[in-house]
Amino acid sequence: MINYIKLMRIKHYVKNFLIFFPIILSGNLFNMPYLIKSIYAFIAFSLATSVVYIVNDIKDKDKDKKHPIKKNRPLASGKIEIKNAIVFAIILFSLSLLFQFLAVCKITHMSYLYILVYIVINILYSFGLKDIPLLDVAILALGFIIRVLYGGSIINVEISSWLYLTVMSLAFYLGFGKRRNEFIKSGNKSRKVLNYYNESFLDKSMYMCLAISVVFYSLWTIDITTTSKYLIWTIPLVILIMLKYCMIVENDSFGDPVDVVTSDKILLGMIFIYGLILMGLIYLS
Repeated sequence: MINYIKLMRIKHYVKNFLIFFPIILSGNLFNMPYLIKSIYAFIAFSLATSVVYIVNDIKDKDKDKKHPIKKNRPLASGKIEIKNAIVFAIILFSLSLLFQFLAVCKITHMSYLYILVYIVINILYSFGLKDIPLLDVAILALGFIIRVLYGGSIINVEISSWLYLTVMSLAFYLGFGKRRNEFIKSGNKSRKVLNYYNESFLDKSMYMCLAISVVFYSLWTIDITTTSKYLIWTIPLVILIMLKYCMIVENDSFGDPVDVVTSDKILLGMIFIYGLILMGLIYLS
C-alpha cells in the first residue's frame, strides 16, 4: 500500500494549496459553504494531479531507472506493475470527478474545464511537449496558474490581474530554477530538452522572472481591489523569502520547488510567518 501512496506523490499536493488563494485573499475563508467547496476542490484537483504523475511515471519508467533519485520510484524500481498502476489511475480519476461534483453540485461547470485542461496538457507534456524548449517551462508555469483560476471558479471569485501576473512570473521563475539545477546536476543526460539550454540563459531567465514577480506582487498589494490596504507592508518579507529560496537553489539542490521549500526549516518558518501576517491583515485590519 505504501508504494501506491508514493506513486500518488502526495507531498506534491503542497502546490495545490494555491487553490485556496482565492478564498483566502477575497476574505471568504470563514464562509463555511465556500470553504467546504474549496476543500472538495482541493481533493479533486490533488487526485487529478496524481493521475498525471502516474501517467508520467509509466511513460518515463525506463528513463527514471537511470536517474539518481527517480530510480527509487515505485514503477522505475519495479515495486508496482504498469497494469496495476493504470487501474489505480482510473480509480483516482473517478474519485476526482466525484469530489469535483461535490464541490460544485453540477455536471457542467467551468471548474471541470480547468481540471480537464490540466490533465490534457500535462499528458501531452509527458508524451513530447517536455522536449520543446521554453514550452516545457511554460507548461510547468501554466499548472500553477490553472490551480489559482480553478480555485477562483469554484467559489465564483474573480482573480485580480496583478495576482495572476504574480503567480505567472513566479511560476516561470520556479520552472527555470528547476531546469537550471537539473542542467548543473546532470548536464543534458536527464532531459532531452536540456540540450537547448545553458546555465547562463537559465540564470538570466530565473532572475528576470524573480524581479518582475516582486514588481507584480507590489502592484497587487496597492491595488484598490485588494482586501487590505496594509498588504504593502508584506513586500519586504516576500523579498526575503524569495532571496532565501534563491540561496537554497544556488546550493546543492535539484531545484524542485516542493523539495526546496520542505527541506529548509528557516524558509518554512518565513513562509508560515508571512501566512500569519497576511491572514491578520486581511481578516483583522
